[in-house]
Amino acid sequence: MSFLYFLEDLRHPILDFFFSTITHLGEETIFMALGMLFLWCINKYEGYYLLTVGFLGTQINQLLKAIFRVPRPWVKDPNFTVVDGAQAEATGYSFPSGHTQSSVGSFGSIARWTKRRWLLILSIAACVLVPFSRMYLGVHTPLDVGVSVGISLLLIFGLYPLVHKAAQKPNHMRILLLCILVWSIAQLLFMKFYPFPADADAANLYSGLKNAYKMLGALAGFVVAYELDLRFIRYETKACFWAQVLKWVLGLGLSLGLKELAYVALGWMSDELLMRAIAYFLLVLFAGAVWPLTFKYFQKLGKK
Repeated sequence: MSFLYFLEDLRHPILDFFFSTITHLGEETIFMALGMLFLWCINKYEGYYLLTVGFLGTQINQLLKAIFRVPRPWVKDPNFTVVDGAQAEATGYSFPSGHTQSSVGSFGSIARWTKRRWLLILSIAACVLVPFSRMYLGVHTPLDVGVSVGISLLLIFGLYPLVHKAAQKPNHMRILLLCILVWSIAQLLFMKFYPFPADADAANLYSGLKNAYKMLGALAGFVVAYELDLRFIRYETKACFWAQVLKWVLGLGLSLGLKELAYVALGWMSDELLMRAIAYFLLVLFAGAVWPLTFKYFQKLGKK
């Protein structure tokens, strides 16, 4: 908290705006946009790598939040102030930082994979600036951020060899995804049935339960999509530049739109959490196995 108070004294409207903008790089939509960009347009296995690091990192992050149940800085110390607007996006328990995990996992994966110097520099900059923004804004402590950075780095370097070999040995990827799926089922059961103490914050626990359902749906979609591509689709990412941009923008819009449409179509369901799981299952399945069916048409664009 002493470090957060030090940063609080340095606050300025320009810095507030800068770090409030930078911190959005750690949000779910950015993770999905980057995952789909690599999955569809750059390198399929880099996409698998980025998504696997992100999914597994989120699982670990949410599990630690539920186990340790550390309150946010402004709850620990009511005298501490948060940058305007930052508190609304800071849901769930504080430790460890979800934005940090997502940003370092995503951009760190890109840095580990890329051979382009400019992309490496930008990725490393994001890995530094987003975690710092969480402390500057006052929504996380150095411990929250530091542990997330450490976990993300372990996943980045630990999973790279496994996913890198998946192109030659698909069973590596298949077994890895199935293990993460089993983990997600176990974590959902833990969040749903573990007898948490009576003084545990109900809203924060519910946030963790929602994430558990979401992750189960997303991972189930990932497993099915990977198997379908491996057996039947076998899509390629090649296309001319403007066709790649069109493919990415249209696919991302359709994917996010499908998720929202699923919420509307499943509105009759009484179980909001199950509806969330189904929506994310459909989102990932569409991204990994349905939209790629159109890629052969994008490959023809720009050709004479």
